[in-house]
Amino acid sequence: MFQLLSKCVEKIGVRNVVQVVTDSASNNVLAGRFLEAKYPTLFWTPCAAHCLDLMLEDIFKLPNMKKTFERAVMVNSYIYTRSGLVNMLRRFTDKKELLRPAKTRFETAFITLGRMHSLKSNLRRMFTSEEWMTSKWVKEAGAKKVVEVILMPSFWNNVVFALKVAGPLVRVLRLVDGEKKPAMGYIYEAMDRAKEAIANSFNGDEKKYAPIFQIIDNRWDVQLHRPLHAAGWYLNPEYFYKAERIDPKIMTGLNECIRKLNLDVKVQDQIDAELSMYNNTDGFFGNYMAIRKRAEKSPGTHIYIYITLYI
Repeated sequence: MFQLLSKCVEKIGVRNVVQVVTDSASNNVLAGRFLEAKYPTLFWTPCAAHCLDLMLEDIFKLPNMKKTFERAVMVNSYIYTRSGLVNMLRRFTDKKELLRPAKTRFETAFITLGRMHSLKSNLRRMFTSEEWMTSKWVKEAGAKKVVEVILMPSFWNNVVFALKVAGPLVRVLRLVDGEKKPAMGYIYEAMDRAKEAIANSFNGDEKKYAPIFQIIDNRWDVQLHRPLHAAGWYLNPEYFYKAERIDPKIMTGLNECIRKLNLDVKVQDQIDAELSMYNNTDGFFGNYMAIRKRAEKSPGTHIYIYITLYI
């Protein structure tokens, strides 16, 4: 893998490569370290979408989450292996379907539970209706388990818990996995806001979400918290100019990028001096239109290009 990536870097030109992105499989991690050792100006970064998917996977490995998802899959499978029961479901849900769970991405676990929760009242009404009570399935052993789950308060409580903790992370996943705008300048803030949203959904009761934060921090600190992400936040005017204080980790990441992307100390000093224009909104950065467009335009269209001139 290292040799393959190295050949690509050589073909493109090492000065034209800022980062190499792979998933976080152990062989890719090692190949990334070899690349950074061979090319001092290059960053290896694990795929943000893959890391977020692993966060969701870790969350759904928690005993309550795993059991809840298994029960949801059981209900779904029981219904969709019986065409007559599928027709009954459609009558009670106004033709809205439950979603089929997939085993490849854990975002689908969240989506599956979300759809089931949205149809909660319809499902309860269906499995307590006269049509169900007089159906040919009602005496099946599998049917009794399904009804038990549908009428189980703890199941629905766990579904709500899963939606509260996974929902904000899925929003971040869609940001980094989308193509509407480059995510580099947004992921740092997005992760902070995701954690804030999770805490607020539990009214700040830390005991309820502490295990989730531990899972998030384990992945974020080891895999996603990278100098380029910190520099991306710093160079995003939408966030930078609103911040009351700058996290020291942001400055550390920014300085690491400046040091690594150009090994000439004179150029590093020049970049550092030019950053004061950005910090103090001098020149173009203080322009009325630039200020007005801070939250509307991707930082890649007016900030990164400007800084890159010096790198």
